[in-house]
Amino acid sequence: IQLVISLCFFIYILIEAWALFYLVFSFRSQIPWASCENTWNTAHCVGLQTFNSSHVTANHITSAAIEFWERRVLAMSGGIEELGSVRWELALCLLACWVFCYFSIWKGVTSSGKVAYFTATFPYVMLMVLLIRGLTLPGAWQGIYYYLYPDLNRLANVKVWIEAGSQIFFSYSLTAGTLNFLGSYKDYNNNCYKDCFWLCLLNSGTSFVAGFVVFSVLGFMAQKQGVTVDTVVESGPGLAFIAYPQATAMMPLPQFWTVCFFLMLILLTVDTHFVIVESFITTVTDLFPKMLRAPVRHEIFVLLICLFSFLIQLTLVTEGGIYVFQLIDFYGSTRVCQNFMAISQCMAVGWIFGADRFFNIIKDMTGQRPSVFFKLCWKYIIPLLSLISFILYLVDYKHLRVHNWYTYPDWAYALGWTMTLSSVLMVPLWAAGQMCLTPGTFRGQSSMKMYNFSQQPTTRYKLFKNNNQSRISTCLLIIFQRNPCKSVEN
Repeated sequence: IQLVISLCFFIYILIEAWALFYLVFSFRSQIPWASCENTWNTAHCVGLQTFNSSHVTANHITSAAIEFWERRVLAMSGGIEELGSVRWELALCLLACWVFCYFSIWKGVTSSGKVAYFTATFPYVMLMVLLIRGLTLPGAWQGIYYYLYPDLNRLANVKVWIEAGSQIFFSYSLTAGTLNFLGSYKDYNNNCYKDCFWLCLLNSGTSFVAGFVVFSVLGFMAQKQGVTVDTVVESGPGLAFIAYPQATAMMPLPQFWTVCFFLMLILLTVDTHFVIVESFITTVTDLFPKMLRAPVRHEIFVLLICLFSFLIQLTLVTEGGIYVFQLIDFYGSTRVCQNFMAISQCMAVGWIFGADRFFNIIKDMTGQRPSVFFKLCWKYIIPLLSLISFILYLVDYKHLRVHNWYTYPDWAYALGWTMTLSSVLMVPLWAAGQMCLTPGTFRGQSSMKMYNFSQQPTTRYKLFKNNNQSRISTCLLIIFQRNPCKSVEN
């Protein structure tokens, strides 16, 4: 299941390729998205100094930043039916990103861990530089006020909470398998409780600080254009590749601030992407350890994965590639997958494996027993909230649209739901297969005996079971509890 979800997450390397494209253009003496004196601009283009967002609906004009994004970077076609030709400049950027990814992970965690020291820490330097600059801009506090004092009436909208929950899933990589992969390399007695606390604190804290960086610049941009902040707020790729570059182009020394921003964005996406790819590769090699763990074979296998992914993703850098990207982004790992996986994993941990047994393992590992609140979350709160979110999403489901005017053909929506069901249906199908193949009775009491974990050097442990274990417990443990172990004995 997590393999399928990871494959969908592979597409986010395209954000890195876009950022690299912008970074190259940031070194020009004249920022190309600041004026309309370029070959790709139309008669409706207006330069940033005279652009006012309220004119867009009134006079059907577009800013130079929008035209650079849509006509120069993407060269957008009329729809997914018109893929067009490959954009060779974007293809080169995509190739460079995959080459960097390969040399970051080709030796496994030995190489990726060293790269992460730089890619995970240097963005904080860039973030602080952009924060200081953003707070000194005129109009910055207007944007910060909009950020810190939102419309409280929106909190009564259930959809806002559903979107917030989805963002938490994505931000923390929940149900994606990457945390399982990274945690499997820790020592057995590592304090996972403390790690989880710091992970949540740093993740949410970074997001909170990044909000000041973004909204201070949006406030400056709103003051320059003489409009309110909500008028210039963008979501999705538009924020990173239209709104923020548009704002930096209005500052003194625009090249410097643009380079800082896109360098930070590249390092953030690099870090995220090679962890996703490494988790996929580790999972596959653990299925075939004798074949794929040999030194030379492992490097070749990683090379083949990167090469094959690059060739497949050439469709994303065509003239209709943005439509393919948004289709995979919307359906490949949507809230249906996230919530369904959250329900399934909580059922496996809290009910099938047993919350008390899980507590005992954590106590044996860390020396302290977690709060009973976590047991309530695993058994009741998270499954209930995920189920409610799952149902509300299906009830309020609307077809994906691009720019509120382009509607995908029926075959594209069918393809999208196929991607969604490819991960969701994997749970019952794999469970049914394991129940048919595993010896034992369906109603047999689970009497699984765990190996003495304290004797193991790492969390890549061996899992033992006796013949009396129920089939349901066995199959769900195989699905949800399997770590990328060096050796797993059934």
